[in-house]
Amino acid sequence: MAEPSTRRRRWPLVALTAALTVAAAGLAGTHLASAATTGCRVTYTVTNQWPGGFGAAVDVTNLGDPVDGWRLTWTFTAGQTITQLWNGTAAQSGAAVTVTNAAYNAAIATGATVSLGFNGSSTGTNPAPTAFALNGITCTGGVSGSPSPSASPSVSPSASTSTPAPPGPTGPCDIYAAGGTPCVAAHSTVRALYGSYSGNLYQIRRSSDNTTRNIGVLTRGGAANASAQDSFCAGTSCVVTILFDQSGHGNDLAYQGPGGAGGADTPASATRESLTVGGSKAYSLYINAGNSYWHNGSGSGVPTGSAPEGMYMITSGTHVNSGCCFDYGNSETTRRADGAGAMDAIYFGTSCWFGGCSGTGPWVQADLEYGLYPGGSSSWNPNQRAFTSKFVTAMLKNNGTSRFAIKGSNAQSGSLTTLWDGALPRGYSPMRKQGAIVLGSGGDCCATNTNQSAGTFYEGAMVSGYPSDATDGAVQANIVAAGYR
Repeated sequence: MAEPSTRRRRWPLVALTAALTVAAAGLAGTHLASAATTGCRVTYTVTNQWPGGFGAAVDVTNLGDPVDGWRLTWTFTAGQTITQLWNGTAAQSGAAVTVTNAAYNAAIATGATVSLGFNGSSTGTNPAPTAFALNGITCTGGVSGSPSPSASPSVSPSASTSTPAPPGPTGPCDIYAAGGTPCVAAHSTVRALYGSYSGNLYQIRRSSDNTTRNIGVLTRGGAANASAQDSFCAGTSCVVTILFDQSGHGNDLAYQGPGGAGGADTPASATRESLTVGGSKAYSLYINAGNSYWHNGSGSGVPTGSAPEGMYMITSGTHVNSGCCFDYGNSETTRRADGAGAMDAIYFGTSCWFGGCSGTGPWVQADLEYGLYPGGSSSWNPNQRAFTSKFVTAMLKNNGTSRFAIKGSNAQSGSLTTLWDGALPRGYSPMRKQGAIVLGSGGDCCATNTNQSAGTFYEGAMVSGYPSDATDGAVQANIVAAGYR
């Protein structure tokens, strides 16, 4: 949304777990030909299953010398097919699967683990693969010395089952995937949004020495490791520099300022507000005027043009203002107000853009550029209502051509309230989305100017496709069950 001074500006998921742990003695190949020792451990876990599909997590632990670049291969035995994968790139030819590293997880230090997850289709049984190979060498067990480049593996593949680390609880992005609308971006400072996610949530930087640290989760699919932040920030102050994308699309949000995404803003405090989720301590992203985050996701899965999409965020009704604009969602890659339909983002705050509002808010509205819309027109939507609770669920979905819906709720209890479900405003059909992701500011911020809004962000996700009402309701139930306190 342009600043006011520039107005032109399937079934339910069933947590079935099948695990296979394979110890590997041949972590060699091109990258490891000169390594002194090689070895790895692979754990494959089916995290969710539903008629015709399933979710899985794969952990690869390096037991040998450091690896820089990896390729993991296996073969499905019952016709399974990968449909979406995060934390790597998948290729499948018949039953044979090859997953290569993403740019950000190519290196695996000794003793370190890299995790990837995927959704797949199945046609009946869904047995776990019985063997893996890393960088072309069959995983067989133990740690070995330097391999001969011309030698074949000296031991035959073998597999043994063991009890894996249990998968985490179902997350909002598992629910979206089961509904056929997978997450293309997933951000949170408080918890994993996939039951299989065990990576980093966000990065902090302390003022005493400008050192950064990534903050991950306590357990797979669990809450943030707040104690790691407390230890790192003891005796000094810290800011949040990056929110990592859990979807595997690489849509990490960096602050809009020097050293981040570029621009005139600064990162938000990492310690301004603490809370508990499921009984575990966590920290919010507490945004004040001058703080915001951004990423150009137009080439990494974020819907563009008139493609349908949906999104949600958990925010707070106790930390708001009328500044433009506390948004989360699809925005301009140019960071300019590029016309009606260039944005498709959730707005939460007290701004009454077109006037005629009833009450003082804060409200869940749609920032579609050139206007914060309470419904299908610039006239006040009588179905709008204020959400003043400590934790608020805000949802928006847009089919890109004719219809959009706005929903809201208390994030601690109850079901969603549909505030609008109908036609797009005049001049917004079709949408002209550009595919950047913005958090905490309007679309024409903050390459050369600063953000004017205030708000709190706990978690949120963007999805490809138009989620069903049943999916929306299931996500809200998941949020309530998460136990925000």
